Amino acid sequence: MSDQSLIKSGEVLPTSLKDAISERYLAYAMSTIMSRSLPDVRDGLKPVHRRLLYAMRMLKLDPASGYKKCARVVGDVIGKYHPHGDQSVYDALVRLAQDFAQRYTLVDGQGNFGNIDGDNAAAMRYTESRMTIFAELLLKDLDKDAVDFRATYDGEEDEPIVLPAAFPNLLANGSTGIAVGMATSIPPHNATELCNALLYLVKYYTEDKEKLAALAENPKSRIDKLLEFIPGPDFPTGGELVEKPESIREAYLTGRGGFRQRARWEVEQGPRGTYQIVVTEIPYQVQKGKMIERIAELIQSKKFPLLHDVRDESAEDIRLVLEPKSKNVDAEMLMQGLFRFTDLENRFSLNMNVLDASQTPRVMGIQEVLEEFLKHRFIVLRRRSRYRLEKIAHRLEVLEGYLIVFLNLDEVIRIIREEDHPKQQLRETFKLTDVQAEAVLNMRLRSLRKLEEMELRTEHTKLTEEKTGLEALLASEDLQKASITSELKDLKKILKGVPDVSNRRTTIGEAKELPDIPLEAMIEKEPITVICSDKGWVRAIKGHVVETGEEKYKDGDKASFWITAETTDKLVLFGTNGRFYTIGCDKIPRGRGHGEPIRLMIDLGNDQDIVSLFVHKPGRKLLIASSDGRGFIVDENGIIAQTRNGKQTLNVSGDAEAAFCEELNGDSVAVVGNNRKLNCFALDEVSEMTRGRGVTLQRFKDGGLSDIKTFNREDGLSWKSGERTRTEPDLTGWYTRRGNSGRLAPRGFSRNNKFK
Repeated sequence: MSDQSLIKSGEVLPTSLKDAISERYLAYAMSTIMSRSLPDVRDGLKPVHRRLLYAMRMLKLDPASGYKKCARVVGDVIGKYHPHGDQSVYDALVRLAQDFAQRYTLVDGQGNFGNIDGDNAAAMRYTESRMTIFAELLLKDLDKDAVDFRATYDGEEDEPIVLPAAFPNLLANGSTGIAVGMATSIPPHNATELCNALLYLVKYYTEDKEKLAALAENPKSRIDKLLEFIPGPDFPTGGELVEKPESIREAYLTGRGGFRQRARWEVEQGPRGTYQIVVTEIPYQVQKGKMIERIAELIQSKKFPLLHDVRDESAEDIRLVLEPKSKNVDAEMLMQGLFRFTDLENRFSLNMNVLDASQTPRVMGIQEVLEEFLKHRFIVLRRRSRYRLEKIAHRLEVLEGYLIVFLNLDEVIRIIREEDHPKQQLRETFKLTDVQAEAVLNMRLRSLRKLEEMELRTEHTKLTEEKTGLEALLASEDLQKASITSELKDLKKILKGVPDVSNRRTTIGEAKELPDIPLEAMIEKEPITVICSDKGWVRAIKGHVVETGEEKYKDGDKASFWITAETTDKLVLFGTNGRFYTIGCDKIPRGRGHGEPIRLMIDLGNDQDIVSLFVHKPGRKLLIASSDGRGFIVDENGIIAQTRNGKQTLNVSGDAEAAFCEELNGDSVAVVGNNRKLNCFALDEVSEMTRGRGVTLQRFKDGGLSDIKTFNREDGLSWKSGERTRTEPDLTGWYTRRGNSGRLAPRGFSRNNKFK
């Protein structure tokens, strides 16, 4: 007993909630998958699109006829075939008419059908439409029993289950959709290239079981040959495909993958060496308006200082003008940045999840999709031929009856005039069939002329020949292949007649990975002065400012570092824990207040102090040392830290801590201890390392290292004493070897045991 009969009888059956929900959700899911979201592999259409085209055919909206209001089309669709919302049906119709959404539009729209900026179409009462030649190809032979029909939702009319599809619409126009638990995403392709691939595959097509078994034993795919015909998608908006060939092959082989596409651009030269970049084509399914908003946002927030302005000068064609910050900006680098941060480059996913001929959803590779289309075309060819044979057989039967009439014209006329039951008498007298007798009775008198008899015999001969040809076609797979081949060649001729539509738009570019853009390219370069106090409060002020001594600091704090730099520079901080920290100058807080604690920017402990703060200069060598007299040379390129935690370089333990960081400037090293003993030695004696405790620079009985300096021995050793600078040219007695304890500093040496 069905559920409906149970409801009518009032009987209630106990059912678990889980089973009831599962049953209903499965029904909903299958309805969404089969009747809404996934296209059929044969005609590439979802039900709403198929019903739209069928309704337009019934309204006789072929390419040669006039337009009709879209509201009329939508009304017929929802009233007869598709009981859903009118707006959703109209949106589907609009998409079929948009040349930036469809590679080969199926609807010829008149009026406002939206634009690539993302603006919506006008209301359906204002717009008009009719079919295009490609829609006509999809419907070709529909009235020749080429496909099955089914009753509409109300049972009053019939609709086709699938269209005959003389055009490879699934791959030509692509499809996207989200069902329940699955989705589909198929990019558009060039129809001429698809025809070439189909012409190649049709040679190997067979339905012979023995041949199929032989092919199954040789599983070598023809994907490589197909890729010669179909190098990749062909998007309606053009652009450049920059995907690796091996990735394209894998995607087409498995039916899953993706394609990276970029906008097409060119450089227009201006006066005095200036230039501007003009974008003429953008990636598929990117709304130009939103993309421009994103670029403008980057400019406004100064996150992409290479670009000064963006202007939309588009009319019918796209013309997006990008004005660089200056003529010195490299155009390639500017575009690489925009590719990275905007939709001027995006990725279109491939998921060829479609309904096969048995209405089962599955993912197919491109070869299987093309073979399924060919299989459908062979079925259409045979059904169309059988339908024609039936029509010919009926006509030949009628013609044979007519010829009998002409041979016995007087007797036929007598029977019709005198007999009470002429039809029965004709059948008995001339051995006619019921069809022939009915045709003779319905014959017009004008058809009894002699010329008509000759025409009937000629028609009979031609139809007999056609019948013989059709019977041979149905009996021979080779003849069927020849017929399909001829149809594909005719389709190529049709496509050749509309070159503005059929020519490839998307070029195949070189698959280059986006290079890393230097940090300096992403920061607006301007001069600043970095001020850091003794207690680690840091700030930056605009421009290169000279220290006057009148600057204000927090109570108990004082000046420590005064550095002129650019916003694109990196600051390097050396702490007493032996770690180097890196801070971007653009990250330093601006303003004339006290700034912020530098410890908020890096993980420098409160028990650690700043030894040195300087602007990073790539390739420079530094001499670092600890308070216990050990140190080494380090390459500045190797001390740049990538995290807040810094980079450990000088290892210290116990009471010792990192105390000195000096730029190498000379061929000798001078060290002085807290005991005022000075030792000088050659710089070559100090090892270059990346990390460690270092070598002993000076030995002490008590105290530690007070200061360190590099110098040229020829120039002598200089130090600052008060306001004066003194130099000791003769270092005899002090210039020994590394690791010695040294001797007392020369007379007049600074009282604070410092070289500066």
